[in-house]
Amino acid sequence: MQSNPLRIGTRGSALALAQAHETRDRLMTAHRLGEEAFEIVVIKTSGDRIQDRPLSEVGGKGLFTKEIEEALMDGRIDLAVHSSKDMPTVLPTGLELTAFLPREDVRDAFLSPKAKTLTDLPQGAVVGSSSLRRQAMIKRLRPDIDVVMYRGNLQTRLRKLAEGEVDATLLAAAGLRRLGLENEITSLLEADEFLPAVGQGAICIESRTDDDATRTMLAAIHDPDTQVRLDAERAFLAVLDGSCRTPIGGLATLRDGMLHFRGIVLKPDGTEAHVTSGSGAPASAVEIGISAGETLKALMGPGFFQDH
Repeated sequence: MQSNPLRIGTRGSALALAQAHETRDRLMTAHRLGEEAFEIVVIKTSGDRIQDRPLSEVGGKGLFTKEIEEALMDGRIDLAVHSSKDMPTVLPTGLELTAFLPREDVRDAFLSPKAKTLTDLPQGAVVGSSSLRRQAMIKRLRPDIDVVMYRGNLQTRLRKLAEGEVDATLLAAAGLRRLGLENEITSLLEADEFLPAVGQGAICIESRTDDDATRTMLAAIHDPDTQVRLDAERAFLAVLDGSCRTPIGGLATLRDGMLHFRGIVLKPDGTEAHVTSGSGAPASAVEIGISAGETLKALMGPGFFQDH
């Protein structure tokens, strides 16, 4: 099918590599190709290099995609594999999200050697999280808990937890499952009560808009249901100008032939939150997401984010 290996760009963390390997393996199966038909290219991003500050202070979620997208535009790689929740809502000109793999568990996982659930943590416990959404939602449920910044890849965070640096942490269940670390999960936070990040649990694949050959290859592993759900979630996020500086959660589900969406926006200290929901035909996913975002914008009022 091709003379040169298809170059798959990815970050170098264990989770990012697992996602790149899953993409490669699905392509191998779909097109009956061997490993030699692919090359996995590791690219270090700004988000990987900066570990001592919250992402909200140094540029937001685009820090995990910038260098990879530059390699894609330069032709050094043919496609890029990302965690969908890391993707900005606006992509560079000439790039597109070409495929989504079937979505994993969307829930947040609670990990702690000291309590079975977030509710069970003792008063004044210390919870580590680098996510503004998780921080705000923890504070909303448990204002007495001390939430501290907690950067690093998944293994680093597990090590810090084991060493007692914090009493508990929250991580995406999907990432733990993809690395075979389900046993680390103490309990799961149900999405009805603790809305996940937009795109959580979904792997997306980015390619050049003018690369028809790669798009054709990726069509064989694309999951339309995941795309419909992400279309709604990303449209919602775009209306709210969502970034790592904004505590936002959103989840679209498909049920009985209909798309159902719930979204939340919070102040960083968890003292105020607004929730919305909507549903409709899957073909209207983008419109459902936009409507939910506009509803929350109206509820928040002009000074909501300025207060922090």
